[in-house]
Parts: sequence; C-alpha cells; structure tokens
Amino acid sequence: MEGIKLIVTLQGVIITFCLVGPLDSSLNQHLEALSDSSLLSTINEARQLVDSAYLRARKSLKQKLEEKVASPMDFLKHLKEPVGRTRCAVRAADYLETTLKLLKGKLQLLGKGRFNVTDLLDTKQKEMISRETGCDYHSIKCPEDDIYRTITGECNNRKHSHFGASNHAFVRWLPAAYEDGVSVPRGVSEGKLYNGFPLPLVRKVSNELARTGNENVTQDQELSLFFMHWGQWISHDIDLSPSSGAGANLNLHCETNCTFKSPCFPIKFPPDDPRVLRSNSCMPFIQSASVCNSRTFTREQINAVSSFIDASMVYGSEDSVAKSLRNQTSWMGLLAVNQNFTDAGLEFLPFENKTKSICVLTNKSMNIPCFKAGDKRVTENLGLSALHTVFLREHNRLVTKLGKLNPHWDGEKLYQESRKIIVAMTQIITYRDYLPLVLGEETNRWIPSYSGYNETMNPTVSNVFSLAFRFGHTSVQPFVSRLDDSFQPMSQLSHVPLHLTFCASWRIITEGGIDPLIRGMVVDQAKLMKQNQLLVEELQNHLFEQTAVMGLDLAALNLQRGRDHGLPGYNAWRRFCGLSQPQSVEELSEVLGNSKLAKKYMDLYGTPDNIDLWIGAIAEPFIPQGRVGPLLACIIGTQFRNLRDGDRFWWEKPGVFTLQQLHALKKVSLSKVICDNTHIKKLPQDMFQANTYPENFVDCHEIDMLNLSSDNLFQDIWSLSS
Repeated sequence: MEGIKLIVTLQGVIITFCLVGPLDSSLNQHLEALSDSSLLSTINEARQLVDSAYLRARKSLKQKLEEKVASPMDFLKHLKEPVGRTRCAVRAADYLETTLKLLKGKLQLLGKGRFNVTDLLDTKQKEMISRETGCDYHSIKCPEDDIYRTITGECNNRKHSHFGASNHAFVRWLPAAYEDGVSVPRGVSEGKLYNGFPLPLVRKVSNELARTGNENVTQDQELSLFFMHWGQWISHDIDLSPSSGAGANLNLHCETNCTFKSPCFPIKFPPDDPRVLRSNSCMPFIQSASVCNSRTFTREQINAVSSFIDASMVYGSEDSVAKSLRNQTSWMGLLAVNQNFTDAGLEFLPFENKTKSICVLTNKSMNIPCFKAGDKRVTENLGLSALHTVFLREHNRLVTKLGKLNPHWDGEKLYQESRKIIVAMTQIITYRDYLPLVLGEETNRWIPSYSGYNETMNPTVSNVFSLAFRFGHTSVQPFVSRLDDSFQPMSQLSHVPLHLTFCASWRIITEGGIDPLIRGMVVDQAKLMKQNQLLVEELQNHLFEQTAVMGLDLAALNLQRGRDHGLPGYNAWRRFCGLSQPQSVEELSEVLGNSKLAKKYMDLYGTPDNIDLWIGAIAEPFIPQGRVGPLLACIIGTQFRNLRDGDRFWWEKPGVFTLQQLHALKKVSLSKVICDNTHIKKLPQDMFQANTYPENFVDCHEIDMLNLSSDNLFQDIWSLSS
C-alpha cells in the first residue's frame, strides 16, 4: 500500500514538473525533498527562522522603548500586537507558511514557471506539516450545561463550536482574489493587468479621492460625534486583525524596504506625491496575520476577538486576558482599576506594563503607559479610552449593587451576572439606537424583528465586513474638544489636533479625566461624509504622527488592507448584494450620482470592476435617513443580522432573561450609563443625535434607569436554558 502511495506521489510530481518546464538531472534531489526526513528538516528550519525573526522584533521594540523613539508604524503594531493564544495561533501559521516557501524553493527546477507546492504533497505529507507546525485541528469540548457565554466565544453554537470564536479565520462570502490564487495580494506585480487595466497605487487613490483638508469639513446636522465613537466601540468588540508576525524575513525591515516580501507589503508613493522624501520612498504596511489553513492553504486572516457582540473589549477574548483584568485582591468579581490615579474620586483604567508600553513616548516627561482593557486598542484615541473607562465603572457598579441584593453570591457569579447585563446593554444600544441611524429606511429589510436563535446561522465576522465597517473613518473630526461643567470650551484643551491625541493616555490622567471628553463627544457633531470630503488630513497624512517621522495614511492603509485580505473588487460585491454592476463611466455616474467623480474613478481604475471596495462603497449616496449607501447597507446589515440570529445567548432569546428582566432591560440607555459613572449632571436622552446645550439636555435623575432592586428582578431568580 505504501508503495502505491509513493508511486502516485512521484507521478504527481513528475506531471507537475512537466507542466512547468523540462526535467533535469537533479530531479532525484528534488523528490528527496519530499521524504519524511527532509520534510521534518524543512519544518525545523522554518521554525528556527520564524523564532529568530520574532526574537529580533521583540529586541527591536525593546531598544526603541529604551531609546524613547518610535515610528508611527510602531504605534500601530503595538495596538494590534497578538497576545496569548492569538500569538501562538499566528506563529503556527507563520511556521506553516514559511515551511511551504522553503519547500517550494527547494523544489524549484527552473528560474521561470510557476507551481503550487501543495499540489506536490499527498494527504499524509500535508498532515505531517500541519502537525509539526502546530496547525493540526484541535477539537473543542463543550460543557453539557452552560449558563454563561465563554470568554472566547467557543461553544456558543453546540453543533459548530468554533462559530464566532476568537482566533479563527474571518469567514468569506466570496472566494479570495489573490494574484497567485493563494496568498499574493493583487497589485504586487507592476504592469500586471486586471480586467485589462493595472491597479493604481493606493496612495495615489487616497490623494485624488479621499484627501480632505482639516478646515474643509462639513458638520453632520443630525448626528453627534458619539455616533462615530460608538461605531468604533462595537467594531473593536467583533473584529481585530492583528499584525503579522515577523515571518522569516530576517534581512528585511518593513519600514525601510519598498519591496513586497511577506509580511512587508509597502505602500509606494506616486512620483507626484507631495510627501515623497526620496526616489524610492514608501509607507510601511505589514500584512494582517494569517491563520492556519491546512485544508486549502489559501491565505486567510485571523480574527483575534470573538465575533459575538459580547463586550469583549471590556472583558477580553481569551481566558488569560480576562483573568488578568479582574481584581485579584477582592472576592467580589470586580474588574481591576488604576492604583496610581483617580478621576476626581472615580476609577481610571489600570495601566499596562510600563516597560513595554509605547504610550510613554507620547509625553516622555510624564512617562505614563497605555491603559489596559479587554482590547489592546483601548488607548488608540481619547474617546475610545473614555468609553472603556465608563464600562469598567459600570461593571463594578453592577457588581456592588448585585452583591448587596444577593449577599450569598460568590465573586464568580457576581462577575458573570454583571458581565451578562453589560453584554445585554451593548446589544440593545447597538441594535435599537445605533444601527437604525446607519441603515436608515433599510434597517428592517436587513435586520427584521427578532424571531429566535438559528443554530444553522454562522455569526462569524466576514472578511469583507471587517473592511466595510471602516466607513466610520469618514465621520471622524480633525480636532478633539473638551468642555467644562457648563459645556464651554476648556481654553487651550478644547481644540487639540487629532494626531496629538493618539495613544496619549497622559492627556486623560493629567488634563481633566474623561468628563470633558464625553461632553465634547455629545455636543460636537460628527463629520458628514461627502463625496469630496472623505477623510480629514489628520487621518490621511498624520495618523500616529507622534514623532518627527511622517504619519501614516489611513485611506491608503484601508485600500492596501483590502488587497492584502484578497477581497474582490467593487462590482463583485455589488453583484453579491443584487445591485447593478456599472461597466461604463455613464453607468458609474448613475450609481454615484456624480459624473465628475465617476470619471475620476475610471481614470484611476480603468473599469469599475477594479475599484477597491472601501473607496467605492463609501462614495455611494446615502440611503434615506441613513449614513451609508446601498452596498454598505447590504454588507453591514447582513453581518449584524448574522451576529444576532446566530448568538445562543442573545439578550432577547427566551430563557436568557426572565420576561420581567427583559422589560427592565428595555429601559437601558447610554445616557444613564454615563450619568451613573461620571460626574456629569445633565445629558441628552439620545446620545447619537446632534444636540445643543442646554436645549436638548435633561437632569440625569430624569433619565429612565435599570432598577436592579425593583421587584427583586435581579435577585437569585434567573437561569439560562441550554
């Protein structure tokens, strides 16, 4: 039997080599590379290369922190650094990818011609590579009875325990579109034509279509800046593509080299770019980390957080992180708080390890590290940090309240019950208050009334949604304002350029806490997305510009990310959603409602088929009463329905809460959560609508509250059906 397998394998090898070129005298040596001993040797070589590269990356960051110097890319990498089980999963995928690259190099007979190395491997060899790289499948054993959702999202679906779980691949709604069909992003090969045209440089697209001067911003007359911040808050709950590990490129530095060599996928500057510093200048871009894919070996990106709306940004998406966030000195189930500073008597978030924190570089004299929360991006911007702080306090407030109502509960039950309520709050505010403002008149079309849990629904976040939901970048204002108790500007603190607030935890600690920020988020209006005002210059040129080095371009990063993730072009997604697929400038003009803009797109891309999804979708005119066009409404609406209907612990599912508790939870409001956890005394009932002080504001005691003690609703009476 083994002899038959060997003959079949050798025949496959010979046939493959005949397809790519003539055989030479070294064929035996190449066939030897497929023996068990040679495969193990190649795997060990790959592991050593990857481990060495990881070690070098850690030493490089440590040195930068010691020297107190870092680039904008260092800030981005820090925020998206894989931790815990994610790090192990990413490293295993790097082992696998590097093994296949080394093996292909050893099997290459000619300097030209292409072949997929996986076509040369039989099932046994693929299983060996998967096992030795750590990419073999590990089954998940689910408990028979579970009354609380897991931290990881595992076992939410009893039949498909990995649905929606952290550290699994984003799901694809359309097949991946890679240049080589496996992993190489489209646009890498200069001069290569797609649908008869080359892909434009993403930086050129950004300059010509996205760039908006900070002074050239139109205010959204209907929505507050809180609307934008809540979108990011929810995005961080369900989606995190960590940066790829260092890979095996020991001699390649992603910030100084303009050549594509995974994981370095640099963004090249066009010749006429105003920021070009040298002839070969480029902006660094590191590919998103991949996940083990031993079935097809196609590059699939990993989602490091659970897909479910489960407040993972508060609690974490893996058990070790969740445990590290808890107060280890108390039995009550509290979350840990800052031991060095308070916010006028209220808690701040705890700090991460100062020796490993890049936030200390944003103000070297203050030496204040990044905050620590369930999501590592907590300190990315001040508004995000404020929301994290509010929900940390709300958890601890609920724990204290429930502990008094149920003195016989232990700390674990207090923690889990409070977490359960926080999750319900997050789901309610998102679906009742936020999504209707995004989807407008099409809300009920995409997210009809809840009809129960659907165990056949896969709630896993889709790869395309992870890019499409970045539409919120077009709502970001270029300045951060902070207001005093009377909702008036706080002198020099009221108008800070956005790029000076990234990773600046010191500004919250030393410049008034979170209350002034929240007042600004409530009173300030969101930026209105207009076709000629897509992305403010603070994001398009100065992202993470905390040093003398020029900042990053968020629009270019989004476009490059779409290509890195193998996402098909604009028309493929229009087709997926049942929309027309424009082919000419006239047809594109009709879709966009703008002939001048349509010509710009055609001049850049040649055909609508090639338009990168993000830049095409955000330019579509809004659906009535919404803030996205038809394509984004389809993608976003579909995803959020999947997240709801595929969640066994959804707050409305019968048995999750009692009928009385459901009635009480419907009174939940973001306004009341903030009133309960800040010193702010007046707020609008609707935090997402544009508000003017004092006309739309009411005293906090006038806002409906979730009364835990009313009729013993949240005493020891509830249970969760399995």
